[in-house]
Amino acid sequence: MKFIIDRNEFTNAIQDVIKAISSRAVIPILSGIKIEAKQDGIYLTGSNSDISIERFIPLEDEENKYITIMETGSIVLQARFFSEIVRKLPSETVEISVNDDLVATIVSGRAEFSLNGLSAEEYPKLPNIDDHRFFEIEAQALKNLIKQTVFAVSVSETRPVLTGVNWQYEEHKLQCVATDSHRLALRHVKIEKSSDELRFSNVIVPGKSLNELAKIIENQSDPVQVVVTEHYILFKAKHVLFYSRLLEGNYPEVSKLIPTDSTTSIVVETKPFLQAMERASLLARENNNNVVKLSGNADLKLEISSFSPEIGKIVEEIDAETYEGEELTISFNAKYMLDALRAIDSETIIIDFNGSMRPFLLRPIDDSSMLQLILPIRTY
Repeated sequence: MKFIIDRNEFTNAIQDVIKAISSRAVIPILSGIKIEAKQDGIYLTGSNSDISIERFIPLEDEENKYITIMETGSIVLQARFFSEIVRKLPSETVEISVNDDLVATIVSGRAEFSLNGLSAEEYPKLPNIDDHRFFEIEAQALKNLIKQTVFAVSVSETRPVLTGVNWQYEEHKLQCVATDSHRLALRHVKIEKSSDELRFSNVIVPGKSLNELAKIIENQSDPVQVVVTEHYILFKAKHVLFYSRLLEGNYPEVSKLIPTDSTTSIVVETKPFLQAMERASLLARENNNNVVKLSGNADLKLEISSFSPEIGKIVEEIDAETYEGEELTISFNAKYMLDALRAIDSETIIIDFNGSMRPFLLRPIDDSSMLQLILPIRTY
């Protein structure tokens, strides 16, 4: 194998696939990046037990020529050293050649490195996925779905299914739900293009996989094709194939947790409320339970307060746009509220309460496609 490649393009591609590579790989070869030089370009692959990423670099596009292939071939190189070497090379181009003993020579400017490689034939094959069950979603919409739900997954492995986001698809509507049993995030989006009669439920995508996917499609503008199978989900973006193993088990039925009525409804501007919560959380996070208290009544004044026995107390008042229903005093986890507010992309929100000890809902006032639910904390 021998080729010359643009260093920046090569570095970007390596950074994509290395997201799937674990430093504690159970199978030694999975600590490496598989590199294949073919007639149409370079294919890079990284994998672990949960995620596999294949990244393609074409020979050229409309504006630039990236690669010159002198000899096709393949090799697996240790990911950590190889990525650091390429990133720090001095020249704008890199020449890589591999001899019969699987030793790769990397040349850039006057720098030359030799790395021992492994046979690509021993690298595990990517999952063989039948792509007949698919839908397409705009990259920006997919990024928003991830941003607005994945933060609410559980970080505890005691209930593994809660470490993922539950996806359901029916009648051209994709619904995503995440919960750690103390809060819940729900978002749904209309899908315009999908395979005929596509329908699925209880597809649990690991939160870790979605976080890595969001980084890879950060600058994507083309639609992403999503293929769902019994054990895997595949995301096909421009020059990227992202495979994730699905979590096994039954996701809890969460629809019954979402209140359908309220005793108090407050409409408030998102930004002032968020900023006041950020200030209150400065003291709240010093406590083990990270508690902030919210009080309000029909005078349209909301009081936000937090208290730390060792440090002190903060009390701040903000204005509500509307206030309907009973007088309210409720305590909750400040981090949960901040995460929910940052996920809501709306200038104004409505918060529906059912007393001080029942879950409450946050929603954009102009968008019914998402909601955040938070459980209150008993402080007495």
